[in-house]
Amino acid sequence: MDASIWPWLGFAALIAALLAFDLGVLTKGAKTITGREALARCGAYFVIAMMFCAGILYFEGSGKALEFLTGYLIEYSLSIDNIFVIVLIFSHFSVAPQHQHRVLFWGILGAVVMRGILILAGTTLVQEFHWIMYLFGAFLVFSGIRMLRAVDEEPDMENNRVVRLVRSRFRMTEGYEGERFFVVRDGVRMMTPLFLVLILIEITDLVFAVDSIPAVFAVTTDPFIVWTSNVFAILGLRALYFGLASVIHRFHYLKYGLSLVLIAIGTKMLIMDIYKVPTALALGVTAALIGGSMLISVLKTRGEPEGAVPAEAPRWWVPGSPAKRRSTEEPAARD
Repeated sequence: MDASIWPWLGFAALIAALLAFDLGVLTKGAKTITGREALARCGAYFVIAMMFCAGILYFEGSGKALEFLTGYLIEYSLSIDNIFVIVLIFSHFSVAPQHQHRVLFWGILGAVVMRGILILAGTTLVQEFHWIMYLFGAFLVFSGIRMLRAVDEEPDMENNRVVRLVRSRFRMTEGYEGERFFVVRDGVRMMTPLFLVLILIEITDLVFAVDSIPAVFAVTTDPFIVWTSNVFAILGLRALYFGLASVIHRFHYLKYGLSLVLIAIGTKMLIMDIYKVPTALALGVTAALIGGSMLISVLKTRGEPEGAVPAEAPRWWVPGSPAKRRSTEEPAARD
């Protein structure tokens, strides 16, 4: 067997063990994950990712380690996009807290597979056609601008194209059936709304992966670094969701930071043959944009009482959902 395959197999075994431990031990059965428990899991996944980075440093050197760290930070930052959308989806479909972990577990498992396929395809394209990097860069700039324009849009979830398609093609129960995705009624297999929620989350990750994966190609074209940084970022996404879901509305300006990260990385790719931006600088810019937008958000909402909920519906871009038309009498969104 080719020696180069062993790191891939070893990493796959590590991820399989982490997921099995999570589902079989930490979250066995339906349960509600508390914010403190979620943050502890976030910390654990971060420590494991940093240990992996230390291993890369030891075996591959500081250059590859810095590429992994930068890719991980970019992916972890952009995965917060998913949290905004997941909050919207769970809120709209009234998914019970004790069933949200099951949806996110299978959603992230699917995301690992889908991103692996996209990364292998993207790596092949980049290695064969250098000009594709310019296309990726232009797409990232376009995506960042699109996200900036969608910051205060309220998505029309009922008219989401995916929701309408699934409801028109499949038999679906009226309500939830515990944590089951399918049930049999009078000999007919029926989908539950929980599986529809899972489909929406999978498609959301697929759409956002088209943004985030090219962003890592701006740092490195090593498929192993791209995939491992992606996987470690989305492994912590589930725990991060439970840690931030109740306060995510307070990070209004973070949406601007995420959009600017995409624009900055896209610009880096567009000028790569004119000026090669150092990886350390890309890491610093990403950290500054995300950290700065979070700091501004916290300062702007520091007067809100603990546990306060937003007075208006959450706003962000949801793939497949048109923006709701706002009446002239509706108050403007908070700055």
